Amino acid sequence: MSYQALYRVWRPQRFDEIVGQQVITQTLKNALITGQTSHAYLFTGPRGTGKTSAAKIFAKAVNCHHLKDGEPCNECATCKAITQGRLNDVIEIDAASNNGVEEIRDIRDKAKYAPTEADYKVYIIDEVHMLSTGAFNALLKTLEEPPANVVFILATTEPQKIPLTIISRTQRFDFRRISTKDSFDRMVYILGQKKITYDEKALMVIAKAAEGGMRDALSILDQALSFGDNEITLKNALQVTGSVNHDLLNKYVAEISDQQVSAALETLEKVLAEGKDANRFIEDLINFCRNLLLYQQDPTLIVDQELGDVDDQFKTFAASLSAERIYKMIDHLNNTQQQMRFTTHPDVYMEVLTIKLAQPTTPATNSGAEKAPVKQAKKPVTDSAEVTRLEDQVKKLADQVKQLESQKSTGASKPTNNINRSNGPKKHGRQVKPNLSKIYPVLENATKKNLVQLKEIWPDLMSMLSVTQRALMHVAQPVAASEKGAVIAFNYAFLYEQAADDGDLRQLLSDDIDKLVGHDLKIAYVDADQWPEIRQGYIQQHKADLQSNNENATSDVEEPPAESEQGTDGDLQESKDPLVTKAEALFGSETVEIKDD
Repeated sequence: MSYQALYRVWRPQRFDEIVGQQVITQTLKNALITGQTSHAYLFTGPRGTGKTSAAKIFAKAVNCHHLKDGEPCNECATCKAITQGRLNDVIEIDAASNNGVEEIRDIRDKAKYAPTEADYKVYIIDEVHMLSTGAFNALLKTLEEPPANVVFILATTEPQKIPLTIISRTQRFDFRRISTKDSFDRMVYILGQKKITYDEKALMVIAKAAEGGMRDALSILDQALSFGDNEITLKNALQVTGSVNHDLLNKYVAEISDQQVSAALETLEKVLAEGKDANRFIEDLINFCRNLLLYQQDPTLIVDQELGDVDDQFKTFAASLSAERIYKMIDHLNNTQQQMRFTTHPDVYMEVLTIKLAQPTTPATNSGAEKAPVKQAKKPVTDSAEVTRLEDQVKKLADQVKQLESQKSTGASKPTNNINRSNGPKKHGRQVKPNLSKIYPVLENATKKNLVQLKEIWPDLMSMLSVTQRALMHVAQPVAASEKGAVIAFNYAFLYEQAADDGDLRQLLSDDIDKLVGHDLKIAYVDADQWPEIRQGYIQQHKADLQSNNENATSDVEEPPAESEQGTDGDLQESKDPLVTKAEALFGSETVEIKDD
């Protein structure tokens, strides 16, 4: 037989083998022992925490005739058939690829028939949050009044996307992230059974890199075994996970805490030269700073979480670095991590980050000026040539960052008031102009009610798109809507240009909206930076019509009370301009700002 991955070979077959979920497994076993099983369950939690495994074990246990202490025997014909996936009465469905109404209606129709071999027919629906709104509605009645001898088990990583009407008809179990210690102990047990030598520090690195997922831990362990020729060493684990050597990490933190910019840059260059991932390095630094903060508050907590791996240098950092300094370090790390998502030069950002982390945190005040000589006296600078070299290096790095940012910015060379984006430098060789012939008809009949309705179905609409289309529309949101059309604003100009050229996406959005609300909408795109100008331009061009419509609409309304009857506060019962009234009706009062010229 061909080689199988560790997470498949060592997949739990009993409740007791599920790692880190003792409360959930004990509850399910008690329900099986007392015969108080429900007709529908909802298993939620991060990936690789045992949701699907628990569902399959429950399917075996509820159909096993030799149940012992709530555990399936795994020896009878029914248990073996479920384990091998041969029993027709246990149906596992991937909702990511079967998310339509027709698939759920087929399940609903077949659920009416009695099981053929087992006592219960069990439906395991994985990634159930991917179902469409119509599919959830088709499933709702079956969950409310299920046929006899049918059990539904729904599994998901995103429970917030599931309608509350579905959740209220199920028993919900929240699977938590598996602790580092539990993952470590499980890997020790598996390697002991396979009689493979290992380094405990290597297993600790793998357990931390798995971030609470047992399946991820076993996948990384499998990769490390292949890389190290059936031997687990610390070097191999660091290479596979992309983590930084503990000594190198301590050296880097020591240099930035002592404000040794040049030495810290050299250490960074060594880290990147070893092929370490820059994002992974930032993750390690954030985790290191988090451990320092927790150790300052409760040392025993970190000792337990890190499996006793707290050395003397770590204790020195915890004693010397103030909490405020660590807070600022985490802020710099988090900001750089966000910026690096869209760059092709992570090394430049890492170098700038190193300089920021090594900068002194004393504010530029009188008291700070008094303390500055003390700082300098601790570590005097005697080499003026070194200072000049570092200043040149900082300037060069700053110029590189500005050059990278200028490639993404579209502003004009000199800021002016009321500047039009179309006059600025173009991105990607051109700039798409907004199609006002499509936008203005929407604004003419737009209402806040239609906009709110579109925003409510927006998450469902995104889930119906493909992964590529969803990535494109992730930074877009509706800003105006009427009964027949909608205006979608993009936060980034280059994505707006890409969407403007994608006619298939526009048609797909219109068709999907038709499925959700019963009628299609004509979609118009706009750049988010251009939207305020377009909105203001429409109001100014239609000023006369808006004033006329407002006068007609208010001709039969009673006169406002006299000034003496009004409150003295400046914000009470002040008459509004017709343009303001119409703008608030179109876009909502919370988005309209009134300025006096």
